[in-house]
Amino acid sequence: MTPLSYTVRVADSPADREACFAVRKEVFVVEQKVPEEIEYDAHDADAVHLLAIGPGGPLGAGRLLRGHDHGVGVLGRMAVSAAARGLGVGAALVRAIEAEALRLGLTSIVLHAQTHALGFYERLGYVAYGPEHEEAGIQHREMRRALAG
Repeated sequence: MTPLSYTVRVADSPADREACFAVRKEVFVVEQKVPEEIEYDAHDADAVHLLAIGPGGPLGAGRLLRGHDHGVGVLGRMAVSAAARGLGVGAALVRAIEAEALRLGLTSIVLHAQTHALGFYERLGYVAYGPEHEEAGIQHREMRRALAG
């Protein structure tokens, strides 16, 4: 099988941000039935959005927020289109978000992982903590990872 050709970049143009939102809508709103009014929030304006894009268009997206604790970033809204899953796009997005967090001077990342994705994040060095909880009708667990500069 030919490897998927794509790049991951900070979504710093309006078109890139719209592509991020399109992937999120496809994955969260359409596929997972998350109500659209809670998928997009006030944090989107302050977040650093990252986009994975290939020759055929957007493949994945994620965002990085500064946490309430000094030095902590919050990875969120990670979405990879169904056609691109299992091809390394998600891992590349996480690593790009981590690199951006380091660039911003952050020392660790926290996230709320859907429970079906725990293994994915564990393979990337994240550790789950706390009990399962529901967000948008989907079970999640909190996870964290220290970043090495």
